[in-house]
Amino acid sequence: MSFQQGLSGLNAMSKNLEVIGNNIANANTFGFKASRAEFADMYANALSGNGGQSVGIGVTVAAVSQQFLQGNITSTDNPMDMAINGGGFFQLTDGFNPMTYSRNGQFKVDKDGFITNNGGLKLVGYTADLEGVIQPGLAVPLQLPTAGIAPARTDEIDMEFNLDSRLGVTDPGPAVIPRVDFSDATTYNKATSLTVYDTKGQPVALTYYFQKAATDQWNVYITANGTTLGGSAADPQPLTTLAFEPGGANPTPVNITLDIPSSTNAAGAETLAIPAVDLSFRGSTQFGAEFGVTNLAQNGYAPGKLASIVVESSGVVMARYSNGQSKPAGQVELATFRNLQGLQPIGGNGWQRTFTSGDPIVGTPGVGNMGVLQAGALEDSRTDLTGELVNMITAQRNYQANAQTIKTMDQVMQTLVNLR
Repeated sequence: MSFQQGLSGLNAMSKNLEVIGNNIANANTFGFKASRAEFADMYANALSGNGGQSVGIGVTVAAVSQQFLQGNITSTDNPMDMAINGGGFFQLTDGFNPMTYSRNGQFKVDKDGFITNNGGLKLVGYTADLEGVIQPGLAVPLQLPTAGIAPARTDEIDMEFNLDSRLGVTDPGPAVIPRVDFSDATTYNKATSLTVYDTKGQPVALTYYFQKAATDQWNVYITANGTTLGGSAADPQPLTTLAFEPGGANPTPVNITLDIPSSTNAAGAETLAIPAVDLSFRGSTQFGAEFGVTNLAQNGYAPGKLASIVVESSGVVMARYSNGQSKPAGQVELATFRNLQGLQPIGGNGWQRTFTSGDPIVGTPGVGNMGVLQAGALEDSRTDLTGELVNMITAQRNYQANAQTIKTMDQVMQTLVNLR
């Protein structure tokens, strides 16, 4: 026995206690990966060798390895928080130093609209064009839009409804003027309405009036802000007459084209003309049931302001606007490595690549070996507090045992000195 074994044991157990203490200190650090000290025995090299009679000269810390295991996911109230469920790291940059990789998804938006962490590093990913199409390629810092969304003119309308075949004929015929009186509900059978939008995004209220002309035939009148689209104010005329098959399905024509003129809205403002709007009646029926509209949609919308940001599981950052529209503003790119143990921890919940870790393998969440993102959530620390406290007791006992070997060796040496 020599002092070498006991001293190496004290050093190793001291290092082990440091690792345990660091794990415990980071029990509440989101995205933290617990470490463990790994030990190896030491032997003195000898040219002759003594086979199985060699005695070791102590222990050394072979490595302090981090355990890259999945942590629990905790929901939060911050929509900018992100948790990776599965493999991968967020990529963060300051624009100058090497890329930082992190599992901590505590993100915020800075004054310039960039998504950053608490250290000011910017989250990188793919940008989106003005139409919201993701542009894959070189990842750059993600910057959220500040401007609103421009309006879109209506050019398609889809209507699907059932007209009650049990209702009586209300069309008096073209010889009667006016053929219909929109203020008199007895001159038509049913009505519904839909708002469309001009090039400026100004709403135009379209009202559709259905007037039964004969068995299986219905006149369709349309007004825009109260102005008829067919005939004149004194003598409105139907824009089309729908003819159904005897069974009550397949109306003809299926599509008509509307040219909506400029008009004056309820506030007295003039709206722009909306030409060449495709109106579809596909799927409409005339059965012996109550009148009901099952689909009424159009593709225009008013201008809108940015209302909120939502991150999808695929990493797509969706910008939602006050007019109900949404479009992608970018997509988060993740990275992983063949040898995770080769990553160099740099503090601040981050790692950097090394030659040992290899080059990063990048991709979008949910693709290949990448995990999916969960917005409004964070990954908990991987520290098992109960297990670490037990490990601390074990390391303390080992430290005491190694100290005892030094004490015993000191007593042996003292005995030798006292020999006469």
